[in-house]
Formats: sequence, C-alpha cells, structure tokens
Amino acid sequence: MSATRLLVLGVVRMHGSAHGYQVRRELLTWSADKWANVKPGSIYHALKKMAAQGLLAEVAVEPGDAGPERLAYRLTDDGETEFQVLLTRALSDPRDPGPELGAGMTFLTTLPRQRAIGLLRHHLAHAEAELHGANLIGAGPDISPKPAHVRELYDLWRMHAETGVRWTRTVIEHLEAGEYVMADDADSAFGLPPQ
Repeated sequence: MSATRLLVLGVVRMHGSAHGYQVRRELLTWSADKWANVKPGSIYHALKKMAAQGLLAEVAVEPGDAGPERLAYRLTDDGETEFQVLLTRALSDPRDPGPELGAGMTFLTTLPRQRAIGLLRHHLAHAEAELHGANLIGAGPDISPKPAHVRELYDLWRMHAETGVRWTRTVIEHLEAGEYVMADDADSAFGLPPQ
C-alpha cells in the first residue's frame, strides 16, 4: 500500500475537491514529506494516476495565482471505496508501522468510533503475536545467535514489538474513553468532507 495514495485521497475527500497545489500545501503542513516521504512530484503523479483509474474525477480548472491553471479533483464512489480500503488496511495491519500507519492515523477520525477501535484491536492482536514471536527468538539456552552480537538484533525486534503493543493499547484506551471527535460524533471530525 502507498501512504501517498491514502494521504492524497484523504485530503481531496476532506476538502470536497482539491487541486494538486492545495493537496501539497496541506500535506506539507502535516510534515508528511518527512514522516511519509511524500514528494511534490508523487502528489501530482498520484492525482493523475488515480484520475485515470476512475478514483478521482476532474471537476474544475482554477486560475493559478501566478502560474498555470490548476485542475481540481473530487473523489468518485470508487475513490471513496479505495480510501476506506486503504484506511482499513493501514490501521489494522501492523506489519509496516511506518508511513502507512501514519497516514491511517491521520484519518482515524473519519471512522465511527467502534469501527476505529475494532481495527486497532485487530492491529493489537497481530502486534501481540509479533511480540510473542520476538520473545521466543533467541530465548532459551539452546538458541544462541552466531555471531553473538546478533542478539542485539533480537533485542531490537523485541523492543519494537513491545512499543507497538503499548502504543496500540494506549490509542484504544483513548478512543474508549471518548477522546477525539469521530465520524459518528455530533461535532465535525477532522478529515470528513464538507457538508
């Protein structure tokens, strides 16, 4: 999965319609260029590719401030489905806790609260299994890494898994405590399309 794809769909969805510069500006304010490695060229490429795939529709041409005209896009029904699929995958699959999880967390509040909790519980179950496996690697006197310094790698895997489990439990606790405005709450949640 591509974090860029989820982020671009999410920003277009959030604004109702958006042009490339608007998407780029929004993602830069979130520092997505740093944590998701989103480059300006990848944003414009994603917009064009998803339009060709029928996930986005061209809706307007706006004059540029001092440059070329800007083409605005909106999500199609297939684009909304793709957004939901990518968001679900990003929040429920702990195998790659990097940019994809970051993109998913960005749009967490676009989900109903119980749906978000369910996805994160699925994520937690996998993270706990990963932790169990990491604890088994290198455990016991008969399992000794060769060369000995490889044990440091085992420790890294274990500590990473422990952190993932602890973090996921904390986010679930926050959601269960009613923190954050979610899609099914009375107030407007971050990332929802304009009414």
